[in-house]
Amino acid sequence: MLNIIMVGLGGFVGAVCRYLIGLIPINEVTVFPIKTFTINIVGCILIGIITVAATRNNTLNPQLLLFLKVGVCGGFTTFSTFALETAELIKNGNALVALAYMLGSVLVGVGVIFVPTKSASCKISSSDCPCGKFSAVQLAINKYLIEKI
Repeated sequence: MLNIIMVGLGGFVGAVCRYLIGLIPINEVTVFPIKTFTINIVGCILIGIITVAATRNNTLNPQLLLFLKVGVCGGFTTFSTFALETAELIKNGNALVALAYMLGSVLVGVGVIFVPTKSASCKISSSDCPCGKFSAVQLAINKYLIEKI
């Protein structure tokens, strides 16, 4: 139970920090999402520092590590965990798996963002879907989500 509380508290800290950074007024001259990019890179730096500290000092409290890595970094950005896992795959000689993980995460992650948007006007049956791109399962899930939200 203590582990759950530590992750929850850390998640609160990370999420609030992310929100506060999002409030910083920046006169962005491009469409590049500089705030999110900065948050993700800072999260990667933080989880890297925490991981190095944990490997150099095996007496660190496991709950503190959960608070920092899963909670704070997870609440701040899940990209930091993605980067850490990818780096560990490469470090352990699994470069092809790392490449597949990177490409898959980015392509699928970005791709699924479009599914609810594209299928919002489709009916429950795939034969009724005007775009013809969604299966009955995808449409049923989308209909359920739309009705619940």
